[in-house]
Amino acid sequence: MRKLKELFSDTLIYGISSVFARFINYLLVPLYTGVFEPDRYGVISLVYVAIVLLNIFFTMGMESSYIRYGKDREQAKGYFKTIQLFLFGASIVLVTILWLFEPLLSPLLSLGVDEHSIFLMMLGILFFDTLSIVPFAELRLSQRAWLFAALRTGNVLINIGLNLYLILSLNYGIEAVFISNLAASGITTAVILLITFPMFKGAWNTEFLQKAFSFGLPFIPAGLGYAINEGLDRFFLKGMSESEILDIYGAGFTSEDLIGIYSACYKLAVFMLLLVQMFRMAWQPFFMRQSEEEDAPSLFAQTFTFFNVAAAVIFLMVSLFLEQIVSIKIPFLDAYLIGKDYWMGLSIVPFLLMAYWFQGWYVNFSAGIFIAEKTKRLAQITLTGAAVTIIVNLILIPIYGMLGSALATLLSYLVMAMLIYRYSVSSFDVPYKLWQGFAVVGVTALAVFGKSFLSDRFFSDITTSVLLFISALFLISVLSFGDRLIVKKDS
Repeated sequence: MRKLKELFSDTLIYGISSVFARFINYLLVPLYTGVFEPDRYGVISLVYVAIVLLNIFFTMGMESSYIRYGKDREQAKGYFKTIQLFLFGASIVLVTILWLFEPLLSPLLSLGVDEHSIFLMMLGILFFDTLSIVPFAELRLSQRAWLFAALRTGNVLINIGLNLYLILSLNYGIEAVFISNLAASGITTAVILLITFPMFKGAWNTEFLQKAFSFGLPFIPAGLGYAINEGLDRFFLKGMSESEILDIYGAGFTSEDLIGIYSACYKLAVFMLLLVQMFRMAWQPFFMRQSEEEDAPSLFAQTFTFFNVAAAVIFLMVSLFLEQIVSIKIPFLDAYLIGKDYWMGLSIVPFLLMAYWFQGWYVNFSAGIFIAEKTKRLAQITLTGAAVTIIVNLILIPIYGMLGSALATLLSYLVMAMLIYRYSVSSFDVPYKLWQGFAVVGVTALAVFGKSFLSDRFFSDITTSVLLFISALFLISVLSFGDRLIVKKDS
């Protein structure tokens, strides 16, 4: 239990910073959806999808390589310097190549001929974010969680402050979004490089770079698969024909409108994503430190159970009270949490929350792959997930539109979670209670998707939500911890 408390402590610190940063950053959603039309917000979404996709090639899995080998603190400085200098040179080359291909790439992002500056700012964001990824990994590895939290929070404060000033005071268009992000990324990178500057005292190590590549390169197809799962659906929606849009949504919508609506509602899944991200930041260094301990398997299994309960609570809270959440008004913006023009996409939210829930399973089960150094499996798993995303999007989008994309994301993460579970337990045997996990998912799904049946016949919407939340929480507690209660009672 002491070790679980250590994991919980680190997760809490990362979580406080992530939740606070995401909460502040989330204020941009009512700002954007209150100021920009859905089609312009759709352009913003496409550019950020491109950043996610390209970031995979810029970072080349070096963050994971450094976490894997940087735990050898005697060699860490040399490893840090080697990776950082390599990423600097590689980023310059990649930025130059993308700049040369701008005439071909800009139309794919729905950027007009007068929006050249947005493309250049996208390249700048990619460059600075790449240079900061290993220094941030060093903070995690050296357990400087509070410093990590302060820098992440500072980045968001700069970003949102500039957004508010440029959009509300100077009436900038969507270019304000990228100016703010570029400035925040540049300042954050400069600060963290100064903080980690002593790490550059190490020596260049060519042999280590080869080893880092061997470990990290499988993360490129793995990361690409992840990026496809996260963002390619926007490009599939962009490819919808006018007749398909008319059949599903009626007149008056364009593909850019759908991308904007889908992306805004997708943001509501951030509550589950926060849990997954803050857990991942603490989990990777934690399981590497504990991997050689005798009680590691049982410790990892307990971790999965606690994570699953936390995810279930978030899924229930957001899904059952979704209408109340989006109706929250931001006082100083005089805008809803998401603009009313975007509410038609709310039906996708429970499916996306569940998709991120299964992503959390994926993160839990990844321990065995890392410990056994079988990261090549990650490429197979995520590319399989990407294939599911592509196939299901192609089949369902023409029929269900945005809902088809959400279902594709859910199915993809479920398949990935099950594949990594299979490979992970064969490499590092952990007694996960998988049946218990699915039972918890089933209870929450029954509560959320059965709500409309009950509220239409028996109770008001809010009363139904409260009763379902309490009932589901009770059943989840019994499923997850009932055996422990029985053991304690018998003893």
